Amino acid sequence: MATTTTTTTTTPTSMTTTATGTPRRRLRLRRFGDYAVLSVLAFVFVLPVLYLLLGSLKPSDEVLNGLSGFLPTHLSFDNYAHVLDALNSDSTGYFWRFMGISLLVAFVVVTGGLFVNSMAAYGMSRLKWRGREAVFTLVLLLMLVPFESVAVPLFYMFNEQRNTIYIQAIPFVANAFSVYQFHTFFRSIPPSIEEAARLDGAGPWRTFFAIIVPMSKPVFASVAILTFLTQWGSFLWPVLMVSDPSVRPLPLEMSVFQGQQPPDWGQILAFGVLLVLPVLIVFAFFQRWFVQGVASSAVKG
Repeated sequence: MATTTTTTTTTPTSMTTTATGTPRRRLRLRRFGDYAVLSVLAFVFVLPVLYLLLGSLKPSDEVLNGLSGFLPTHLSFDNYAHVLDALNSDSTGYFWRFMGISLLVAFVVVTGGLFVNSMAAYGMSRLKWRGREAVFTLVLLLMLVPFESVAVPLFYMFNEQRNTIYIQAIPFVANAFSVYQFHTFFRSIPPSIEEAARLDGAGPWRTFFAIIVPMSKPVFASVAILTFLTQWGSFLWPVLMVSDPSVRPLPLEMSVFQGQQPPDWGQILAFGVLLVLPVLIVFAFFQRWFVQGVASSAVKG
């Protein structure tokens, strides 16, 4: 009598599902944790801005009421109207004049800085000349020097140019950190591009403006935003150099407005919103290139 032996073949489907399911589950949990942490951080950073915006729309006696200040009650634009009305005479100065002075100073610093710092970085990163590394090391050392340590010497150097618009901008056009940003980006550009330009008869100036600059839009946007943000909030230098209300920038005028007694916190917060608004507009305009610049710097740096 013959005995029949049946052999069953098991497929590794269940094992594969278990093996692949566990990493996928872990990946989803990790993503959920990342999004949860980022959401909490975003909420913490947005909270003061939300309080600023809501407080600027509420009466002064309801602003400093703790957590109830976040409740959207009794909202109006009266605080903004009062700020513009209060700064609309020869005795108090004109709000839009303060805004225009700040925009002019920031424009000079940003445009001049993009031109000067990018060319300096190009010379130190792409051109070969004796002492190049020593000069770049000096630039790195200058990044460690805070402005507060040189503010008083600069004050005595430019004391005769006080109460002028250009003196608020000139000391900040050249910036060591901006040179470093440009230098890092330019070093990542393949040398073959410049070699091809030289074969076509292009000199250093033409190579820089016709080839390097169009390829470097992300870093130009990043430097422009950071420079504008720093210059727009500049306070120490105007305090030292500006005493004439006719050339007073907006941050300095806000400190004067805030010092009035009794303080109207609703109007002060409305002034703060008007002060922050140009920064948000600039960031929204350059956001795409700014993100590209930061991402490329993180990858290439």
